[in-house]
Amino acid sequence: MEIAELAVPRPVAPGRRAAPARRAARELLLVATLFLLYKVARMAVAGRVSTALANGESIWHVERLLHLPDESTVQHPLLAYGLVAHLANGYYAYVHFPATVLTLVWLYLRHPAHYLWTRRVLACLTAGALALHLLVPLAPPRLTALTGLVDTGRRFGPTVYGPPDTDTLSNQYAAMPSLHVGWALAVAVALVAVTRGRLRWLWVAHPIVTLLVVVATGNHYWLDGAAAALMLGVVHLVLPAPTPGERQVRDGERDLSPPERRTRAR
Repeated sequence: MEIAELAVPRPVAPGRRAAPARRAARELLLVATLFLLYKVARMAVAGRVSTALANGESIWHVERLLHLPDESTVQHPLLAYGLVAHLANGYYAYVHFPATVLTLVWLYLRHPAHYLWTRRVLACLTAGALALHLLVPLAPPRLTALTGLVDTGRRFGPTVYGPPDTDTLSNQYAAMPSLHVGWALAVAVALVAVTRGRLRWLWVAHPIVTLLVVVATGNHYWLDGAAAALMLGVVHLVLPAPTPGERQVRDGERDLSPPERRTRAR
């Protein structure tokens, strides 16, 4: 009789069934709040237009001294093909944040240790980007007359920005570093770390395409992407990736309630 009773599965309490969903919703809200705080803080440092334009011209000259390719060599082919330009603008407008969120959701469900690591990496990278925006306001190429680049978003659509003089929703003079590139790189690094096989290196296509898109659309200089990559490298030095042992512990605990985790820790 006792053996039969032990074989009967215990009913799962409704609160425990809902716990993973609540934790996932909380984590998603945390990431969204981080992004919104970053956007609001960027608006708080808007207004230094003349400095941002002068810095844009300085970045342009520095790139020429470094013999970097002219951004116009990437943009000019797009201007001849409206559909390609439209797709590039769409990638810039609609892929950046959703791709990051989908990656975080998947990591949360399948690789909790790497989820926590990636979330911290993104938080540190975003905070560092905001600090640089405070120190170095920078006009993007599309707003710097010296570059000769056009605003492909306004010409071909879709665009996420209004006229810079009347835009109250975003600070368009905060181009360095490019968080489009930084977040794309962080996503690629996380996905390469948790997947196997040669095909995992295809994840690197996301930051490469993102870099080409942000330059071709006139939203960033090459050095904006380089600055994002450098900052991400520093963050990775400070926050090393989870070890195999840490990954196993997290994977084993992801479905446990907090009291059960404490019991297991003892």
